[in-house]
Amino acid sequence: MTAALKLALIGFGSMGKEIKRLADNSPSQFSITNIFEIDNKISSGGEYDFDVAIDFSHPNQVIENLKILAYLNKNCVVGTTGWYEQLDEAKEIVNNADIGFVYGANFSVGVQLFLQIVQQIAKALNNLDEYDVFVHEIHHKNKIDSPSGTALSIGNVILENLERKKIILTETSHSKISPEQLHISSTRGGDFPGKHAVFIDSPADTIEISHSARNRSGFAYGALKAASWIKDKKGFYDFSNVVNFLLKL
Repeated sequence: MTAALKLALIGFGSMGKEIKRLADNSPSQFSITNIFEIDNKISSGGEYDFDVAIDFSHPNQVIENLKILAYLNKNCVVGTTGWYEQLDEAKEIVNNADIGFVYGANFSVGVQLFLQIVQQIAKALNNLDEYDVFVHEIHHKNKIDSPSGTALSIGNVILENLERKKIILTETSHSKISPEQLHISSTRGGDFPGKHAVFIDSPADTIEISHSARNRSGFAYGALKAASWIKDKKGFYDFSNVVNFLLKL
């Protein structure tokens, strides 16, 4: 019988608690052995019994946490967003330490399916100049980054596949935007877990495709899947690699 995967949680906010809840409901698969918070931080001088760490902490802490995990020779999953300007540094740390690392703007399997749909639509729009495209996202009032990492991922998928879009505009536009700009707008309020919508609009009609999270369980489920997947691997991966494995793509 395969032993339960030993996990450390870095950050114990809403996501950390949801991951623990799901893990505790599957004791044969997962065991939470360490929980690190602001007053109980992970340390390079500590001795810990876990296989993989899952980090849903703060964007300012991601690189420092990763340096410690690299020193401890521990694989990790990072679901924190808002730190991606440091991706190159993270990749260097992972490769130098020869550990396994998975990051993602969104750990929902449903969002990954949504991104694949957006990719196909963006490609099709290359032949339909009359249609414009834009993105809007909604999240709870406590979300730190804006726009969301997922919204930026959606935007990058569109830019990679729709030739006439070259630049992402994330600020409020007070004047006409250029045809090369892809506008991503955001709303913050309430306890909304998250909604991302892509609008395809022409003079004749509007198409809206969207993904709405009912709660945080989908993200927690994806993080646990990622932890299981990265346990015995080395290298730097995006969550889409995990989803492609699950879908056998």
